[in-house]
Amino acid sequence: MRAKLFRMPPDRPTEEDIQQAGDIIRQGGLVAFPTETVYGLGGNALDPEASEKIYAAKGRPSDNPLIVHIARMSDLEKIAGSIPSEARLLAQRYWPGPLTMIFPKTDIVPYATTGGLDTVAVRFPSHPVASALILAAGGFVAAPSANLSGRPSPTRAAHVIEDLGDRIDAIIDGGDADIGLESTIVDFSSEVPAVLRPGYISLEDLKALIPSVRMDPGLIPEQSGIRPKAPGMKYRHYAPKGSLTVVEGEKEQVIAAINRLTKEAEEAGKSCAVLCASETAAFYRGRVYTLGSRQKEEEIAASLFAVLRQLDEDGIEVIYSEAFSDGSIGPAIMNRLLKAAGHRVLQV
Repeated sequence: MRAKLFRMPPDRPTEEDIQQAGDIIRQGGLVAFPTETVYGLGGNALDPEASEKIYAAKGRPSDNPLIVHIARMSDLEKIAGSIPSEARLLAQRYWPGPLTMIFPKTDIVPYATTGGLDTVAVRFPSHPVASALILAAGGFVAAPSANLSGRPSPTRAAHVIEDLGDRIDAIIDGGDADIGLESTIVDFSSEVPAVLRPGYISLEDLKALIPSVRMDPGLIPEQSGIRPKAPGMKYRHYAPKGSLTVVEGEKEQVIAAINRLTKEAEEAGKSCAVLCASETAAFYRGRVYTLGSRQKEEEIAASLFAVLRQLDEDGIEVIYSEAFSDGSIGPAIMNRLLKAAGHRVLQV
């Protein structure tokens, strides 16, 4: 079965097509759709069979929780058992937007959606197409990124077609995602609020409203015995087919090391490439893929996943990347880059 394709302007959802797509979800089917972060793979969040279909389509481990997407603030009360005042502060500031919050779940949310946990991850996206689809689908749409598990997240409909075109019922093409990184996740199910996944909304942004919020220590090591409380905490993600290594250090040392390593790889008969910022692109030899300017970190965030996919299309076997940890969303960019590299880092 080939997915039905709906095309529409990102700011003007087509009512008839949205209703058709919503009906597919109401009837237990799966629809990929654009959000401001990445494309999501949507199913009825209150239907355990739909959630199981999402896991099967993606090849995703069933203990990796799904995010429930809403389009009305009043619907939060129906799926969250308790909502702290700090969470309401964040919702007032960042919803609709690229923020996911975790709460104790109510009984209407099946364990198939939450990965067996007593908590539920909730997001209120700002993309007009996403909002319209969620309402047409009944108000509660479980939606991880619309890619095969482990592959770079999709930032355009073509990526979804490549990964899932024969596995799901429909795809809404609403243009390229603006942000290009998945939402920031904040856990409110514990005593101290914790960031479980960095994103466009930085830790500093969050601390301005909630001084007690902290980065969860589980973000650093990937320990196989820890059950993930949020999407992406445990498993390798975003990986290109080639071997990716992140090189960290002073600029001159990084450039010298990457040039030496790419030369060695090419002499060994490997196709090799470099990921870097536009400011340093001219200093590298061989095939260079520029992510964007360090002065415009939004460019780097928006292009990262698309470039990782391009590396696969070009058959690149060995990849060396500069580190991108500076700036307000640098930690989010590095989080994705390190996962793509399987935490393979070379310090120089």
